[in-house]
Amino acid sequence: MSRVRSSFCTLATAVLLTGCADTGAPFNNSITESSLSDDLYFLASPEMRGRLVGSPEIAAASEWIADRFGTLGLEPAGDDGSYYQDFDLAWFSLDTPNLLRVTGAGGTRQPGDGWTPINFSASTSAAGPVAFAGFGIVEPRLDYDDYGDQDVRGKFVLVLEREPGVTDPSSPFDGVVTAEASRTWRKALFAQERGAIGILFVRDVHNRPEPGDWQQAHASSWPEEPRRVERFLLGAWVEDITIPAAQISVELAEALISGSGSTLEELAMASEEAGGGLGVIALPGAEVSLTVEIERHSVTGRNVLAMVEGSDPDLRDEVVIIGAHHDHDGTDGETVFPGADDDGSGTVGVMGVAGAYARAIQAGERPRRSVIFAIWDAEERGLLGAWYYTLRPLFPLQSTVAKLNLDMIGRHQEVPEDGGGRFRGLEAQSAESNSNATNILGYSRTPDLASEVKAANTFGLELKMRYDNNESNLLRRSDHWPFLQNGVPAVWFHTGLHPDYHRAGDTPERIEYEKMTRIVRLVHQTSWNVAQGDARPSLQEMGSRPRS
Repeated sequence: MSRVRSSFCTLATAVLLTGCADTGAPFNNSITESSLSDDLYFLASPEMRGRLVGSPEIAAASEWIADRFGTLGLEPAGDDGSYYQDFDLAWFSLDTPNLLRVTGAGGTRQPGDGWTPINFSASTSAAGPVAFAGFGIVEPRLDYDDYGDQDVRGKFVLVLEREPGVTDPSSPFDGVVTAEASRTWRKALFAQERGAIGILFVRDVHNRPEPGDWQQAHASSWPEEPRRVERFLLGAWVEDITIPAAQISVELAEALISGSGSTLEELAMASEEAGGGLGVIALPGAEVSLTVEIERHSVTGRNVLAMVEGSDPDLRDEVVIIGAHHDHDGTDGETVFPGADDDGSGTVGVMGVAGAYARAIQAGERPRRSVIFAIWDAEERGLLGAWYYTLRPLFPLQSTVAKLNLDMIGRHQEVPEDGGGRFRGLEAQSAESNSNATNILGYSRTPDLASEVKAANTFGLELKMRYDNNESNLLRRSDHWPFLQNGVPAVWFHTGLHPDYHRAGDTPERIEYEKMTRIVRLVHQTSWNVAQGDARPSLQEMGSRPRS
């Protein structure tokens, strides 16, 4: 800590003398290799033990970042005049009893016997008839509704997992990127809003087989021993779910469907081809009785937020957000996952940009629009800190002009031959071939903002606009995604995956600091240009996407 503070104070004095030489965003030159390196060696040190969500180490990291924001003189942008925005992370354990009875499929079944409760399920019992509702998706932006105007009040709904066109790059559901509307908890809320008393999920059998061993599938969902890292959801999401939810086998689904004269695969294909949604199909004679008992537990997540207010009375109520996440994967026994690149690099990058803005303000220069510096928690658990902010934003989302996301900006993308599932969808490539490159994701969703990035690139970087519609699902794997889903133009600065991704080898010694410094300066310049500009970047409507 003393190393960081000493370097920071020395740097602050130096840049006050050199900042006036900047020709672009004020004090851009104050973002230096040495300051980023000093900060990252602290944040990704062994003592920080991988900064797992809910741990003492992530709390210490949050405090360190808030202290820095305070030292810089930035305004708090969190709860109650603080730099912190706290939120509940829910995790789950199985209680008793959990029972399922399906008409025509024998007696009452225990979990693992062709079914398992879903973690976000309400703890409750329900019994009644069952209807089939395709994929169970409601997406007004695509004029898509699997329920149509049909009534499911007092009924269970049986729905397919995932979404139509899951392997089709031209699918309006975000191409081959998993669509947000296909998430199971969202489908539960869709069903509940239409009056359903429970929801049952079954594998989309026209695309992939179901689990071969239901006892094993159940044990994977509900292990007897606690996981090293729990599977979290936002408490704000699950607290609204009041109906029971379960995943069932194809065998049980076929028993429910048998009275309709169709097979599950036939209904699945009809759902796939339905266009604007299948509508509800009656299942004569299908009855279900379901009891689910789940205990919900809570851990506190914490975003760290600071801001500078804009100078223009007509624009200061609009905001540009510059963000990264500071959580990582903790430890496994004696093995520490340092998370230097993921995402210590982005975190210290945001702090570097914040420092440049603070120096500009001290010199009497403010951006026209306001700027928020956001360090998100629980990204590794599902982008949960960023998702929470979109539920409780400091500025209305319609007043949020852009979100610039920094996640893994410190290495060269390297995809080995036969790299396995971690590199699915990415072509093999060497680190040398990407030695000057950074990927910009979100470019197809907001070409205006991507153009701002290109225009700001006076730093000699090779900008690669790729992976917006890729089987890797990269587009939805960082904190810009919740903003895109809420109508905010957002791009992700990302130097790419590499063999140390989520491994113990992701250490500060392996960071490419010269390249990383240029990326952080590019982010600063882009943010300044957007905050100063007369026009706002636009966002493309949902629709089919080119494969990338």
